[in-house]
Amino acid sequence: MGRLDGKVAVITGATSGIGLRTAEVFVAEGAKIVIAGRRIPEGEALARQLGENCVFRQTDVTVEAQMQALIALAVERFGRIDCLFNNAGGPAQTGGIEGLEVDRFDAAMATLVRSVMLGMKHAAPYMKMQGSGSIINNGSIAGRLAGFSSSIVYGAAKAAVIHLTKCVAMELGESNVRVNSISPGAIATGIFGKALGLSTDAAEKTPAVMREVYKTAQPIPRAGLPDDIAHAAVFLASDESSFINGHDLVIDGAMTGGRNWSQQQQGLSALRKAFDQGT
Repeated sequence: MGRLDGKVAVITGATSGIGLRTAEVFVAEGAKIVIAGRRIPEGEALARQLGENCVFRQTDVTVEAQMQALIALAVERFGRIDCLFNNAGGPAQTGGIEGLEVDRFDAAMATLVRSVMLGMKHAAPYMKMQGSGSIINNGSIAGRLAGFSSSIVYGAAKAAVIHLTKCVAMELGESNVRVNSISPGAIATGIFGKALGLSTDAAEKTPAVMREVYKTAQPIPRAGLPDDIAHAAVFLASDESSFINGHDLVIDGAMTGGRNWSQQQQGLSALRKAFDQGT
């Protein structure tokens, strides 16, 4: 405990899943935080739970004035901003390229990419003035390899986030402000249910199902959990990572590492049988 003592952080998308758990862990590690989300009851309840070191502000992360006000609130309330976790996101339209609707494409890009740009834009002046800071953007393995999302739009957006992270890291690093991304694999949250059209309330009840579905999707024999991302964010927000900049930290249990060992062995076994039959 205490790895974030004295630090002030802003966390977007904090009313559920990864953002909620990150807020809890940041406060437990000593940080003062400003959390953002669209759902007022959930945001206010979390702020009450976490106490005086947590402030909630309802925010639409796609609107520049609201993001600017969110960042400013952290400085007004706590005197500085040491970390920004651009975590807010959501699903995008599924289906092939021919069926994509332009309005839905633009909306997804606004939620997934524009929001990240806006957060960095308005956090940067404060962090540069301080001469320190850590920005963490939520990427995805779907932004690194095709075929890891139900939505090609989501994959393209996350690829943009990962590269935007690197571009901004090259600029802000010269002011001792670090910019990194985290690319989760199959994390058991409600986003999968939302992507398949479930209501928010229904989707928030699906993580237990996701734990079962994805427990064999990677060599580590369990699905990823919000805790896995939250603790990685603590590391990137802390001084322990002071020389890490422009990096995309993949947290996927090696899902993107290659073909699982057991699957490879099964394939070899099937090949041996085919050879035996052929001879």
